[in-house]
Amino acid sequence: MNQRKAMPITILMADDDADDRALTREALEEGRLMNEIRFVENGEELVEYLKKQGKFAPPAEAPRPGLILLDLNMPRKDGRAVLKEIKSDPDLRTIPVVVLTTSKADEDVYRSYDLGVNSYIVKPVTFEALVDILQTLEKYWFEIVELPPDRAA
Repeated sequence: MNQRKAMPITILMADDDADDRALTREALEEGRLMNEIRFVENGEELVEYLKKQGKFAPPAEAPRPGLILLDLNMPRKDGRAVLKEIKSDPDLRTIPVVVLTTSKADEDVYRSYDLGVNSYIVKPVTFEALVDILQTLEKYWFEIVELPPDRAA
């Protein structure tokens, strides 16, 4: 078993839909996933979190995420703009970003990969499918792949 499993990883979810955030939290609990999840409600908050600005300035308020779940369609700054910003920042671009969105549009899929997304997942219709997806993501990103160490650590 991988030694990294002993230390929970922070998952950061950016999604403006309160129901989707609540369902994701419930799915993580249902799947007995050990990782902490934190939420931001729009792209501007996501950038502030990652850059430790505003209410996220205290280190305890914004632990570096090991994975970002990103909705594309958010107010103030959408997921596409944030993805471009994350993947062009040398300090942030190694954080895996998984788009988790309702959009099935080919244009969104192509553009997300062009901007450097690590995976693109269409939000499932059922709660059970969401639990399954989150368990699979956790296993893949935190047990199987080797991620670069946090430079700031």
